[in-house]
Amino acid sequence: MPQIRHTPEAPTRAQALAAGERIDAHRHDDHQIVYAGSGVLAVTTDAGTWFAPGTRALWIPAGTVHAHRAHGHLDLHLIGLPADDNPLGLDAPTVLAVGPLLRELILAYTRAPDDTGPERRRLLAVLRDQLRASAQEPMRLPAPSDPRLASVCAILRDDPADPRTLAALGAATGAGERILSRLFRSELAMTFPQWRTQARLYHALLLLADDVPVTTVAHRCGWSSTSAFIDVFRRALGHTPGVHHRRP
Repeated sequence: MPQIRHTPEAPTRAQALAAGERIDAHRHDDHQIVYAGSGVLAVTTDAGTWFAPGTRALWIPAGTVHAHRAHGHLDLHLIGLPADDNPLGLDAPTVLAVGPLLRELILAYTRAPDDTGPERRRLLAVLRDQLRASAQEPMRLPAPSDPRLASVCAILRDDPADPRTLAALGAATGAGERILSRLFRSELAMTFPQWRTQARLYHALLLLADDVPVTTVAHRCGWSSTSAFIDVFRRALGHTPGVHHRRP
């Protein structure tokens, strides 16, 4: 088992990651805010994967073992907060909406990480206020522990366009539909259709980060039509995949 890297203080800095680049599993004694100004950031723990495009940030609580992966080119902005400074009161990774003001605050705060002057302290105070006002968003793909459920989820993660019903997937993996349905609810707090939609949305974001055309993304992720994909994407992210595709 690889050793988990431990960095007592979560760094505050700006950092670029190339497409496909990873930061291996590690943990900090501090809380961390991670914002990717472009591309899609995926943060994985034993509990699942949280994914954040450029209009979202990730809150990672102190002590959480996590790994990063870049999809598309990432301009990462990292902010560390002491473990006793939790303006959100959150004890699990969480995706947060980032409006124009919060975005500019994050960029400004990470521009001069060694500055300790009073202006920067005031900047952090406003940033914390904006964090508290940010909406929390369910952009997470939870990971199953039951091997029967894990087998079904693995099929759909490998091929989100797989059209089979839960009964058919259960037959292919040796598990009953009723058992699997209960496991989705008890382990993942989602129904099977909800989890599959979330898996498709996650995969769609990764393809868009690689500049795959919207119509191709809809087909590869299993939507019946491009318009159906656009509708789901807009409801989840607040804008169309075409607009997302053109973001810097």
